[in-house]
Amino acid sequence: MSIFKNIIKCIAMAAALTTTFVQAKDAAPLKVGFVYVSPVGEAGWTYTHDVARKYLEEKFGDKIKTTFVESVAEGADAERVITQLAKSGNDLIFSTSFGYMNPTIKVAKRFPNVKFEHATGYKRAKNVGTYFDRIYEARYLTGVLAGYMTKSETIGYVAAFPIPEVMRGINAFTLGLRSVKPNATVKVVWVNSWYDPGKEHEAASSLIQQGADVITQHTDSPAPVQAAEAAGIYAIGYHSDMSIYGPKAFLTSPVHHWNEFYAKRVEQVLNGTWNSEDVWQGIGSGMTTLAPLNPAIPADVVKKINALSDDIASGKLHPFAGPIKGQAGSVIAKEGEIIADKVLLGMNFYVEGVEGKLPN
Repeated sequence: MSIFKNIIKCIAMAAALTTTFVQAKDAAPLKVGFVYVSPVGEAGWTYTHDVARKYLEEKFGDKIKTTFVESVAEGADAERVITQLAKSGNDLIFSTSFGYMNPTIKVAKRFPNVKFEHATGYKRAKNVGTYFDRIYEARYLTGVLAGYMTKSETIGYVAAFPIPEVMRGINAFTLGLRSVKPNATVKVVWVNSWYDPGKEHEAASSLIQQGADVITQHTDSPAPVQAAEAAGIYAIGYHSDMSIYGPKAFLTSPVHHWNEFYAKRVEQVLNGTWNSEDVWQGIGSGMTTLAPLNPAIPADVVKKINALSDDIASGKLHPFAGPIKGQAGSVIAKEGEIIADKVLLGMNFYVEGVEGKLPN
């Protein structure tokens, strides 16, 4: 009788294991959607997000299925695309541009069971999280680098829109620059677009004509790097390694690393632990870094940049530590003071060393 019971027990266990296997095999993959403001391309902001998307596919295999829509304009177009992704059964949607903030919030209200992650924004909801990296830390380092490499002490900056994240970048860069060359200046040209190679190239060329011998940018295309290469001067890119577009000109780029953050959020959705939160990490976490430095940079300068990077990572150095003056000479932060995150997140002023008026 005991043998018979054991046989029945084994059969039951085998049946349970078979059912579990079939259920796991037949379980629908987690659908993850991405909305991009510019073409994927081979460099730039959108490229970095798509690198992370591919990383997710490699890491999670058939547990997930990703899709993306590129070159989506901010505004009504974004709302339409995000809505379509939600309707298509995506469980998690990454909307990857500042101007997607309000459309993401609107769509999230209509799809409370879908999780949303919005890049660079500040509005959250129960099913909407926000994220960005402290890229201003790497901006400061590139300012230091520009200070060592410039001869004219005039730097050209191609900028997209006058919003806080762009202002932080301009100011952090300028503070780094003037830590090396106290009288150096930064000239800014606004192109009012995240991605417009024609406008970006034209802006860079204009800055070169005004005496800039290093060009940097807060735009998505490699056009400013290409303009610098053609003019025989240096360039500092943005978002990703842009060296293929200007091997001689390109010094480095502040770079975003989304891979592990994206993997963490996907894992949390898979295991049911996802919650809305705001993530803002930098060099210390590996979310921010620099692209490989150009071999033309002197060894002592490379050593200096690496040491400063280590200091930022450890908290020993903060790019926005005083003394800091505003463009007109007013004191923004006294010696020993650090500008608070709240001010950084709403930054709407130039520091001393930036030329021109801030657009309204």
